[in-house]
Amino acid sequence: MCTAFQCHGYFGRNLDLETGFQEEVVVTPRFYNFPFKNGTDFKNQYALIGMATVVEDYPLYAEAMNEKGLCMAGLYFPDNAHYFDQEDKKLNLTPYELIPYFLGQYQSVHEIKSIIHQLHIINIPFLPQMPLAPLHWIIADQNESLILESTKTGLQIYEDSLHILTNNPPYPYHHWNVHHYMHLTSAYPQDNLIHQNMKPYGNGLGTVGLPGDYSPASRFIKALWLKDNAKMSDCEHENISQIFHILDAVAMVKGSVKTMKNQDDYTVYSCCMSMDQLTYYYKTYDNNQIQGIQMKKLDLQASQLYIFILNRQQNIQYYETA
Repeated sequence: MCTAFQCHGYFGRNLDLETGFQEEVVVTPRFYNFPFKNGTDFKNQYALIGMATVVEDYPLYAEAMNEKGLCMAGLYFPDNAHYFDQEDKKLNLTPYELIPYFLGQYQSVHEIKSIIHQLHIINIPFLPQMPLAPLHWIIADQNESLILESTKTGLQIYEDSLHILTNNPPYPYHHWNVHHYMHLTSAYPQDNLIHQNMKPYGNGLGTVGLPGDYSPASRFIKALWLKDNAKMSDCEHENISQIFHILDAVAMVKGSVKTMKNQDDYTVYSCCMSMDQLTYYYKTYDNNQIQGIQMKKLDLQASQLYIFILNRQQNIQYYETA
């Protein structure tokens, strides 16, 4: 399970799983070689930063941002995701090739929209012992978002005016489901029922009915409402704090959600990507101090991947009392 959204130039994401996947923050410099399963070698024009597992020097990204501020994330889409055999005259890409391909050569969603209908997602695993994850994707810049869903009926492409994605059901359901929550308001409520000047017994009554459970549909609504009401400023640190507060509101606590195999589904990490500052911020389940990697300070012409091991140990700053 996962939650991802774009909010005022920031891209936030929770990665919810029953275990980690040897993830690290990885920066791919320009013109790094990606051997694609369609028989071509792809070299990225733009550098990428994001969370990935590196296998055989190949970064398998869960989400990433390029040096132009374009972001993309893959989210769990079980039972609905379907990948195909290769097809002639199509843009044949595997699920794990989508992020390097699109972020590696495009600056905006607008550019991607001109070629996205050629995409054909194929069913070739990275290695035989690594089955393909069932995913759908959100691509976002500061102005537009796209949702990609490859199902048995083919590739579905949605312009995402809400700039958010979670998991099942398919995206059209989530968009329609927003209708049920049109009444929500952050305002101090008025007595519109009996008009006897009844006073609210506390703040927040305008949010009665806002979902609080961990289901994908509920997380979609809650994160959408929070990001659309969050007060942002001109301060980078204040804004990333807001993004992480939104992510915390839909994050899973160990023990609160069990999988079919009775494992804990929990938020392995949360991240925020600043499209302006080109900085990747993250925190892990066991260390909620925000860490940051600044792409601008790296040599993006390097020949090797930059790999940053996650700081997972809780860093508590104690006051000096003596």
